Amino acid sequence: MKNFLKSLSRLVGRFMVFSSDIGIDLGTASVLVYVKGKGIVLNEPSVVAVDKRNGKIVAVGADAQKMLGRTPGSIIAIRPLREGVISDYEMTERMIKEFIRKVMGFRLFKPNVVMCVPSIITEVEERAVIDAGLQAGAKRVFLVEEPVAAAMGAGIDIALPNGNMIVDIGGGTTDIAVISLHDIVVSTSIKVAGDKFDEAIVKYIRRKHNVLIGERTAEAIKVEIGCVYPRPEELAMEIKGRCLMTGLPRTFTVTSTEVLEAFEEVVSSIVEAVHSVLERTPPELTGDISTNGIVMTGGGSMIWGFDKLIAAKTGIPTRVADDAISCVAYGTGKSLDHLHAMQDGTINLSRRRQMMS
Repeated sequence: MKNFLKSLSRLVGRFMVFSSDIGIDLGTASVLVYVKGKGIVLNEPSVVAVDKRNGKIVAVGADAQKMLGRTPGSIIAIRPLREGVISDYEMTERMIKEFIRKVMGFRLFKPNVVMCVPSIITEVEERAVIDAGLQAGAKRVFLVEEPVAAAMGAGIDIALPNGNMIVDIGGGTTDIAVISLHDIVVSTSIKVAGDKFDEAIVKYIRRKHNVLIGERTAEAIKVEIGCVYPRPEELAMEIKGRCLMTGLPRTFTVTSTEVLEAFEEVVSSIVEAVHSVLERTPPELTGDISTNGIVMTGGGSMIWGFDKLIAAKTGIPTRVADDAISCVAYGTGKSLDHLHAMQDGTINLSRRRQMMS
């Protein structure tokens, strides 16, 4: 009898998991999944490896990322999202389906899913995200704008009549928004973010050292010694690449000062976007932002010195949120508590109003 009750208890527990709603931060670089009542249960790269001969998925997430640039001709490792939106619909759908299966297992009830989108995307791109979620096994799909989710995840009370500025630097897009009373007042979304930093390193090293490196090496440089503001002490890193003159492997050293130089153009675009949003912000809210400061979220904000740079360029105190890379995912999780008040599709219509005005 005891064994039967234990088995029944486990079964009921699993059914409860099956019916849980989930939040998905569908990022260009990585996907984070938040399960209601459990928190963030998955954080994996947005990469899919496919066998070209039969179309079958070989690997998804971390396992697929290891294959980038290292696959035989019959297997391709791709990133189905580019610059914050879906570039390969079928692969995105299959990737989401695999991640939902990973966190939910076999399920009797389809979950409701909240997914994040950049603050400025087209209706076609919105529809693609919704359809991908539904085809992947969601009962209903709700969309929330990334800066709103980021603000909620960073612990900002967006319900107050108080201006707060969020700078969310992801893998494909940088979303900048001023939020008050649950809504976006002014925002912009630029396709300059983490991936552009990686590309800048690749181009710089090719131009200055005449060496070709891969995107994974570029990302390692960005994480280890990358900076957008002069460091107190210069750092150096030994890396390997292919010499473009001889075609042979070459080992050389890159310094943080070089990386700072490589990032100049990318950083300028982000700073200009921040200035643009501040210029369009109502004076009362600008005063609030001066008091509250600017909050930075997303993996890109963790490049050394970004908060110092924004503070120096705007004159406004700036900080990087705690667990910045997970803020959007936590924000989608908090949105799950308000599904009763949400409509299928986007929950923030501020962007539409801005586009219509």
